[in-house]
Amino acid sequence: NTLCFNDDIQGTAAVSLAGILTSTRISGLNFKDLTIMFLGAGSAATGIADLIHLALCNEGLSKEEARRRLWFIDSNGLITDKRTNLASHKIPYAHSAEPASLEEAVDRLKPHILVGATGVGNTFTKDILAKMAKHHKHPTIFALSNPTSHAECSPQQAYDWTNGKAIFASGSPFEPVESNGKTYHPAQGNNAYIFPAIGLAATLSELKTIPDEIFLAAAKALSELVSQDDLDRGAVYPPLSRIYDATKELTIKILEYIYEKKLTTKEKPKSIRDQIENYQYSPRY
Repeated sequence: NTLCFNDDIQGTAAVSLAGILTSTRISGLNFKDLTIMFLGAGSAATGIADLIHLALCNEGLSKEEARRRLWFIDSNGLITDKRTNLASHKIPYAHSAEPASLEEAVDRLKPHILVGATGVGNTFTKDILAKMAKHHKHPTIFALSNPTSHAECSPQQAYDWTNGKAIFASGSPFEPVESNGKTYHPAQGNNAYIFPAIGLAATLSELKTIPDEIFLAAAKALSELVSQDDLDRGAVYPPLSRIYDATKELTIKILEYIYEKKLTTKEKPKSIRDQIENYQYSPRY
């Protein structure tokens, strides 16, 4: 059998959850109290929600309570239980509510976090972002679509339209921006933070399967790598320039989780760090 995972769904979910966890260090909100709204309801977006749902349940929420924190907007508006002919991956997130556009839903449900996964550019309008800022001190805006031209909004727009209140991350790379007299260095939510570490950990531990809990552990570990300096610069991820070392630290955390939870029959090495350093390929010459 070949061991595999879906990076577009599971890797994206882990990176997104890591950014959301990190955002709470700026907003001061408790993760389990968040309401999160997604624009776009494809398999990648619902994959992010599924991992967030698992994380919320681990925080003590019931499955139903956790689902109610996660709302979706697709091309026909807010996904509700009044809608018919919903794709199977959307049905768990079809809640009891009146129909609404994205702007109406933001006003009514007041999400703390807005996640864009549409592949359609400029869908986070000035009015929508202004409403996010009206409802929250630090609205979190994740414009995850790529390439850059397809981003739901740019960091410049996110900061300008929220008067500098936004916590922003994107799926595409952007240059630093200046807004309201401050320079921001928003980070890119890149799957490259996750898949090398998951792959290396799975290889070294000889896993037979890769359960969702490993992606949850990876998300928490990635969030912990974000320094206060990173946060001060407006980044909810460590710099990509540190990704080689980040992969090593993430792999250590994931392997510790695998051995602690006895997900493998392979014996834990005396030094996980030494094991990784002896195996990890170095691109430096």
